[in-house]
Amino acid sequence: MTRALYSLCGADQQHLFSPHCWKAVMALAHKGLDFEEIPTTYARIRAIGGGVSQTVPVLDDNGRLIPDSFDIALYLEEAYPERPSLFNGEGGEALSRMVEGYSQMIIHPAITRIALLDIHANLDEGDKAYFRESREARLGKSFEVVAAGSEAEKAAFGAKLEPLRHMLKFQPFIGGQAPLFADYIVFGALQWLRVCTGLTMLAADDPVLGWFERCLDLHESRGRTVTAA
Repeated sequence: MTRALYSLCGADQQHLFSPHCWKAVMALAHKGLDFEEIPTTYARIRAIGGGVSQTVPVLDDNGRLIPDSFDIALYLEEAYPERPSLFNGEGGEALSRMVEGYSQMIIHPAITRIALLDIHANLDEGDKAYFRESREARLGKSFEVVAAGSEAEKAAFGAKLEPLRHMLKFQPFIGGQAPLFADYIVFGALQWLRVCTGLTMLAADDPVLGWFERCLDLHESRGRTVTAA
């Protein structure tokens, strides 16, 4: 069986940084499924499956193409029910939807404002103009204006993780005693920050950093296959 995951890369094909792609990578590893990860620049996304998606990740499972990280997780859960569960039932799926909302509405915007110039600097030359134009349109500001506030964003970033710290008083993972897809959602966000800018804004004794290190160690340390900034 041929299984491949198209993942976003920078100019260096080893620089795999997308939070959404990392969710899918960890979901596949959680299921214990072999797959080839195909580094893909923004410009090459439109060629996947004849234009099946405008974004990555896209999973090609023996010819079946599934875009979107959450849809990939749902597909894996249905297609491989005999393997470790990503949700442990309907409640875990509902939990993951809530966690995804928290991650994408609170954590992702902060990381964008912190790491914007670093992300741009690491992109393939053919992607840089697209990235600047699309992100400045989304943010309503130039990169330089956004970057001017990056230090303030770094100082405020830790507070945005307080819900996670509260949870970690009771359990080692968002999924409880072991990780679920909900963990990989937030892991993907912090992995994005780790490989683009670094996690120096988190103290060494921060429980969130301890949780993140545990996630890096999962699945034969898959998260450590890409080095930190």
